[in-house]
Amino acid sequence: MKYNSKIIFDLLRIKQWTKNFLIFAALVFTNNLFYPLYLFKVILGFFLFCFASSSIYILNDIHDLKEDKLHPEKKQRPLASGLIDTNSSLLFSIILLLSSLIGAFFLNINFMFILFFYVLLNIFYTLWLKHAVILDVFVIATGFVLRAISGAVILNVIISPWLIICTLLLALFLALAKRRYELNTLQEATKHRKILEEYSIPLLDEMISVVTASTVIAYSLYTFTSKTAEQSHYLMLTIPFVLYGIFRYLYLIHKKNLGGSPELILLKDTAMIINILLYLITTIVIIYFIK
Repeated sequence: MKYNSKIIFDLLRIKQWTKNFLIFAALVFTNNLFYPLYLFKVILGFFLFCFASSSIYILNDIHDLKEDKLHPEKKQRPLASGLIDTNSSLLFSIILLLSSLIGAFFLNINFMFILFFYVLLNIFYTLWLKHAVILDVFVIATGFVLRAISGAVILNVIISPWLIICTLLLALFLALAKRRYELNTLQEATKHRKILEEYSIPLLDEMISVVTASTVIAYSLYTFTSKTAEQSHYLMLTIPFVLYGIFRYLYLIHKKNLGGSPELILLKDTAMIINILLYLITTIVIIYFIK
């Protein structure tokens, strides 16, 4: 059976590839952005991580097929809607997984181990860990941390502890916000995701508050003490962009009932897109052009 490109792209969840841009963080913050060889390696690593993550998305869709058919949004996915069969989907997943691991082996063997651990962790998540309260959001956050670490591993540079802690906290913020969105908007939410029985809106709001404050403090401390900013404290100028981004996301959660798909917010919310672009431009100018 032949499938058109839209079905394939939807199956691979191309829009969620935006999460994998975290792999470029180490490239930017280690002053290597304008080295063509390093840039090429990280771009290649980005696509290999995209293939690995898409393979997991497909396996997850196969595993959750019955639940997805009852979900108001997920029922539109290719598998749940019957646009593609399970066997073809599984074949796509295996091809993507093998391609990513083989490519990673030739790029950097340590990067291959990270990809393998990412895949293994997400398989455990699909089968068991997504039913473990609090651990479920930590597993999601760990996936973001692995993305950030991958960029440093590919370049063989020292992994900044600030990169890890800021990524972890921001990822926890996004994961908790998604849980809140699901609990707040889905009718009979626990039927769609059983773990939601263990959460409540007040509990999630408290957890989000803790993580939000921690994220701002951690990033602020990074701008004060990071080696990237040792020649000046101009990196502090990026703090308002981080604050605005977090506050904008909270606004979208509480007032617009968004937050279920962070990747869509990054692609569709104009204010968020402009804020991210201004943050990136300001950061690059400070790191690379202010001495």
